[in-house]
Amino acid sequence: MLPVAELRGLAPRDLNERILASTQPLLLRGLVAHWPMVRAARESQQAASAYLQRFYKGGPVVAMLGLPDIGGRFFYNDDISGFNYRPVHAPLDGVLAELEAHRDDAEPPAIYVGSTTIDTVLPGFRAENDVDLGGREPLASIWIGNRTRIAAHYDAPDNLACVTAGRRRFTLFPPDQLANLYVGPLDFTPAGQAISLVDLHAPDFERFPRFREALAHAQVAEMEAGDALFIPSMWWHHVEALEAFNVLVNYWWRQSPHYMDTPTNALMYAIMTIRDLPPEQRKAWEGLFRHYVFEQDGATAAHIPPAAQRMLAPMTEDMTRALRAQLLKRMNR
Repeated sequence: MLPVAELRGLAPRDLNERILASTQPLLLRGLVAHWPMVRAARESQQAASAYLQRFYKGGPVVAMLGLPDIGGRFFYNDDISGFNYRPVHAPLDGVLAELEAHRDDAEPPAIYVGSTTIDTVLPGFRAENDVDLGGREPLASIWIGNRTRIAAHYDAPDNLACVTAGRRRFTLFPPDQLANLYVGPLDFTPAGQAISLVDLHAPDFERFPRFREALAHAQVAEMEAGDALFIPSMWWHHVEALEAFNVLVNYWWRQSPHYMDTPTNALMYAIMTIRDLPPEQRKAWEGLFRHYVFEQDGATAAHIPPAAQRMLAPMTEDMTRALRAQLLKRMNR
């Protein structure tokens, strides 16, 4: 595995299109080292917890709890009929107290608060700890826990992940390694995204032989508090939190307009309607998708008068809404 390409000495104002539209991961050393949250975490876990609680106004968060024997790996149960943890609704200050109580345990229970919207749970936090992404309107989330492992998965948006307490290790795989990652169910997942079934700490190469090829293409980022990692859309990433107390802030944004639907829905609908067709019909539909989607260009609809191109013209918000309504009507017949 190779290290992720690294840039040093950048301030948030230095984030430009070359970085934020990169098609390769980039490790941005010290990008948010100036954040008050990072300074508090470097002082102590108690100082970091106290800093977070300054902004907490009450209300529950969703925490995932696992027994010590899962070793921090949030995953399926043995037959993939369920999961090896349970979600609970709890106050954030209670979760922080639980993390403190188990800080020195040799084998602590796994505690993990994932993907929680900052502006909802910690209003005011971003006034002191934020990154200007040049006019983008990202979803900013916070992740809090002890030593945890999250299986390799992809996200459709671009992602800027900022370590603000503890240490993390990201292992990234390019999108073309999909077939070598042995991905689990698409419609039954631990947290909404399909995950690799391979345990990165103990890969079973007899069961998952092609994973050796995935590892040959992997990139690794070892991160400390103050570091940030840009993860391009669709890159698979396995995430490990390496200390007894870890906090990460991340920003997700899409390069497509906000009104466009997620391609995941198109994939699932295609599986339902195309995958099990006879081979010749599947091949015909493959050609249609190539023509109208993957190899579409200015010539695709040039023979149709512009005013009559309708959905073959560049997509607009109004057209998207009309198509969505049409699809829903067809699907509900």
